[in-house]
Amino acid sequence: MSALVHSVRLVDDGRVTDDAWVLFDGGRVRASGVGRERPAADELIDGGGGCLVPGFVDIHGHGGAGVSYDDGPDAIRTARALHLAHGTTRAVISLVTASLDDLAARAAMVADLASADPTILGSHLEGPFLDAGHKGAHAQDLLRAPDAASVDRLLEAGRGTIRQVTVAPELPGADRAIARLVDAGVAVAVGHTDADADAAHRAFDAGATILTHAFNAMRPIHHRAPGPVVAAMRDGRVILELIADGTHVDLDLIAVVFAAAGDRVALVTDAMAAAGAGDGRYELGGLEVVADQGVARLAAGGAIAGSTLTQDDALRRVVAAGVALPAAVRALTSTPARAVGRADLGTLAVGGIADAVLLDDDLHVQRVWVAGAAA
Repeated sequence: MSALVHSVRLVDDGRVTDDAWVLFDGGRVRASGVGRERPAADELIDGGGGCLVPGFVDIHGHGGAGVSYDDGPDAIRTARALHLAHGTTRAVISLVTASLDDLAARAAMVADLASADPTILGSHLEGPFLDAGHKGAHAQDLLRAPDAASVDRLLEAGRGTIRQVTVAPELPGADRAIARLVDAGVAVAVGHTDADADAAHRAFDAGATILTHAFNAMRPIHHRAPGPVVAAMRDGRVILELIADGTHVDLDLIAVVFAAAGDRVALVTDAMAAAGAGDGRYELGGLEVVADQGVARLAAGGAIAGSTLTQDDALRRVVAAGVALPAAVRALTSTPARAVGRADLGTLAVGGIADAVLLDDDLHVQRVWVAGAAA
């Protein structure tokens, strides 16, 4: 069944097109244009002057609606439904540090789900190859260096669906691990690391192309020791993840990163179980987390433990901070899709997959489509 969404401001590919229309048919964008001359369709949808944007793509999130992705298929479906309602049409399933046996089993589980549900793009292994001094909300006793056998076992378990792996590049064996992962088609991210700028540059030269939640769980920027964030901002090959909840990174600083890095910013949620579920006590990777006033922290030590963010909330926050709407939309759509090798997503160009979100003037979600079908 075809659907034509009209009378919208189309925000895509870094620009805004007023009085636009877009035709969905057969799961694809079949045509687009402006004005009142429009093709016929089975369903006409008046956008009421709202913003039509590509479906959001989240490449780093751990759950929501009271459950964590690590908890199994039903939990993943529950949390995905929450984020879908907030415009995230496609998502990578992030898995926290666990034993190698558990992590392999979870990567295999996500592979099974991805084979049946194309909105699940695969998995992101945020651990166990992390620096203990920047572990954040990861169990320290389960962290390990990326030896070849461990890397190969996880790749085998993921059956080609591991999209991203976070690695602290200063760990023993990290250079070889980065090369092996890149050779397997995995996007390697630098994160949870004590790496300085030089070490980060070496990792990027070795093939790493993402910075995991920039500024968090890594060396800060110092005027005589710029660290991995500046290294990533100066390297045109690298995409910087940012968590725009106003807690992980000041929103004014996020606006500065947008100005410096342009189309290399990917807004991610890093959402954990409390997203959409309210304050209370939760668990993340076997660690107790307390969400209070929308901020999730470890019960022991108080480290930030993921977020309670949704991607539409991130959009509103960065636009309010002064980021232009087309740039903010790009950071939720085509840039994260490109980061994990899915350049076919995050666009409403003719011929593309018809994932779309209709937003009102205040950037709240009104309708969502996945492959042209109402979600």
